[in-house]
Amino acid sequence: MNVIADNIEQIRERIKKAALDRGRSPENVRLVAVTKTVSPEQIRKAAEAGLDCFGENYIQEADKKIKALADIGVSWHFIGHLQSNKAKYAVRLFDLIHSVDSLKLAKELNRQASGHGKIQKILIQVNLAGEQTKSGAGKQAAVELISDIARLENLSVQGLMTLPPFFDAPETVRPYFRQLADLRDEIAAKNIANVKMAELSMGMTGDFETAIEEGATLVRIGTAIFGERS
Repeated sequence: MNVIADNIEQIRERIKKAALDRGRSPENVRLVAVTKTVSPEQIRKAAEAGLDCFGENYIQEADKKIKALADIGVSWHFIGHLQSNKAKYAVRLFDLIHSVDSLKLAKELNRQASGHGKIQKILIQVNLAGEQTKSGAGKQAAVELISDIARLENLSVQGLMTLPPFFDAPETVRPYFRQLADLRDEIAAKNIANVKMAELSMGMTGDFETAIEEGATLVRIGTAIFGERS
């Protein structure tokens, strides 16, 4: 019995239902399997079950796994807090970086991407609740940050990401998901060159259906796929 494959099938059905209930196409919601502390063997099982996108929180851990799984041909996303001194590794390893939250980090990513001849796709992390314990730009700061980043030739802003406050009730976080969608629309209306507002990275195991109802295009799910981390 492949528990991981069964879990993935159940999540896909839930994603499909949440999308269809809001008149959205399920194909417009991508499942990012969060693999923090998950073994390469488990990741391989998830890939064999059809997953093609995996999210890592730590550079060093990701580097080992990506090398060990170089043959599976999947997309890797960085979803954790990224320090500027790790930018060179992030650019080398990841297709999309979800957590850009400062111009300093963006400039270093741009510099490293230029050295690799790469256009690095990024999301801007927004801290909607102003929580001191979480990274991310405030709403107004995010708009200004995107305008500045748009001038960097080797970065491509694809959308926004948020980590709302933790509540053990999906409806309690719905307003934060709605705020991110509204902010996306506000920025999109500005038609900033080199900026796409195609992606909203929001929603995890406990609230991803609510996030999809509010417009999520990337949902970051770990526990519901791989079980509780030890």
